[in-house]
Amino acid sequence: MPPLRASGPLHLYVHIPFCIHKCHYCDFNSHEREKPDWQAYQHGLLAELKYWAVTVPFANQHINSIFFGGGTPSLAPPSLIASVIRASGDLFHLDDDAEITLEANPGTVDAGNFEGYRQAGVNRLSIGVQSLNDTELGWLERIHNRRQAIAAYHAGRETGFDNINLDLMYGLPDQPLQAWFDSLQTAISLGPEHLSCYQLTVEPHTRLATSHASRPYPLPDDDLALSFFQQTRQQLQQAGYQAYEISNFSRPGRACRHNDGYWQYHDYIGIGAGAAGKCNTPDGGIIRYSNIRTPERYMATASAEACAINTRESLDSQKAAAEAGWLALRRTAGIERSLFRQRFHRDAWQYFSNQLDPWHKQGMLNVDDRGIRLTENGLPLADAIAASVL
Repeated sequence: MPPLRASGPLHLYVHIPFCIHKCHYCDFNSHEREKPDWQAYQHGLLAELKYWAVTVPFANQHINSIFFGGGTPSLAPPSLIASVIRASGDLFHLDDDAEITLEANPGTVDAGNFEGYRQAGVNRLSIGVQSLNDTELGWLERIHNRRQAIAAYHAGRETGFDNINLDLMYGLPDQPLQAWFDSLQTAISLGPEHLSCYQLTVEPHTRLATSHASRPYPLPDDDLALSFFQQTRQQLQQAGYQAYEISNFSRPGRACRHNDGYWQYHDYIGIGAGAAGKCNTPDGGIIRYSNIRTPERYMATASAEACAINTRESLDSQKAAAEAGWLALRRTAGIERSLFRQRFHRDAWQYFSNQLDPWHKQGMLNVDDRGIRLTENGLPLADAIAASVL
């Protein structure tokens, strides 16, 4: 294995895999458990943190953000969240202004839990609303309704959170544009600092994929999907939200620091069942790992061995550069040439001109001294354009 090097800022991802109900479209590592063993899970998380705190290249590094994702992190007791945040500060250098996000399900939270998370050190909430239409929420198998989603948002505000994201989903079967815009406008009227707006995707190995294969759902065709995408961007722009990534919009200065770190190819530690981490190597490549996915196996292994790595993967410099370019093209800033040159010691256009020049000639990309970015015409083709560099 080549020697490692830190690439700051460093981010910490904490996976909480437990759910009351796993929605049929979900492909995340989530597991239904009636009574999770929170004490054992906390013990595993802290054992991992201690392991990484003395392991090159993460030892003595500054952590710039922590993200509790899932699963349903808002099922976890505030004491678990507090212990992880406290240990992060004790074992690493947790920046004074670190962004600390917790994903919350409106069906599992109340004002009491929010207060506990706030006292634990969480300073950003990401609420998985998905829709503000009760019929759509039923189809999505969410365990909350419109009223509970709005109440959860207000509970967050009343608890003192001044940085809240709402997750929303469009492109549902037979969903009229107006129904989506009703949800979107209601969300905008609440005044969150951040909105994540995704089109429903039928992911492999989900219950939705199985049912869709046997009896296809009436999902939007390409023209309707384009209307959803473009009009969503227009409405959010008019409301003062900046698109900093294909599906993510924020008030000025409120982009999600943690997720943007992934798209900028920063290093990150992942702890918890199924979590992944990444670090750079001096030759320009990367090493990535992923943890055991089953919670019970994870807890036993992390507690006994101090880490729970299941798989490791190495990418050489060329493959890492391609992956970094693929991720960066999702950002409004695109591939920033000075940062790419600093990271890979070559100009980005030298790396990607063969793959991207055809898109550039079609007007799908802007290329200048600062970077390589998608144009408005290129945005709907982002997945295809980004995939061409891999």
